[in-house]
Amino acid sequence: MSKLIKHLELLTGPEPKGTIIWMHGLGADCWDFVSIVKELYLPDDLPLRFIFPQAPTRPITVNRGQAMPGWYDISMAELERKPDEAGIRESQAFIDALIDREVARGIAADKIILAGFSQGGAIALQTGLRQTQALAGILALSTYLTLGDSLPKEKATANAHIPILMAHGTQDSVVPLALARASRDAMITQGFKVAWREYPMQHALCAEEVEEIGGWIQARFKSRIVLA
Repeated sequence: MSKLIKHLELLTGPEPKGTIIWMHGLGADCWDFVSIVKELYLPDDLPLRFIFPQAPTRPITVNRGQAMPGWYDISMAELERKPDEAGIRESQAFIDALIDREVARGIAADKIILAGFSQGGAIALQTGLRQTQALAGILALSTYLTLGDSLPKEKATANAHIPILMAHGTQDSVVPLALARASRDAMITQGFKVAWREYPMQHALCAEEVEEIGGWIQARFKSRIVLA
């Protein structure tokens, strides 16, 4: 196996029953969502391994070429235009490698959740919808669908019914609500079932959302049936 991308790991108990791979947003780092784990109030009988990958540092065109941690470049304020396909697919490969490593460590693929915020959520969707091993779910927060035109031919049969939870702020000025809704609709058109939540917030997470996420995660490890 090739060298893995830099990442942090956090165990909530011994002998984890599953893994959550959680990607941060543009300009953040692998520590960004570590503190949220305790706020999920996961039960003691559901020990999990959380993996927080670190995106490579790269110039971001829309930010005047400033170098920062990013899963891919953004060249225009309209996020969906001129996508950085090479960067997106490179990051997809990084997460695929982490999935393979978890399987090699004894965690079944259907006990692995991909989660991410903003750019990280886009990579969670990009990877999960195309992953040939059936996963437990995708958690897509304040994000949107990238490379949607290629999805019809690239979507994986193994994850045709993968549980997806998308959550978005109605006042988000970074990833427009309309773009997130269009992404949801595009996935539904492709046959995916998406549980959708909106919250009165900016480009962030709120307490009600975190509570919802905690319950959703617990449900994923009890059943492969999505709760919408």
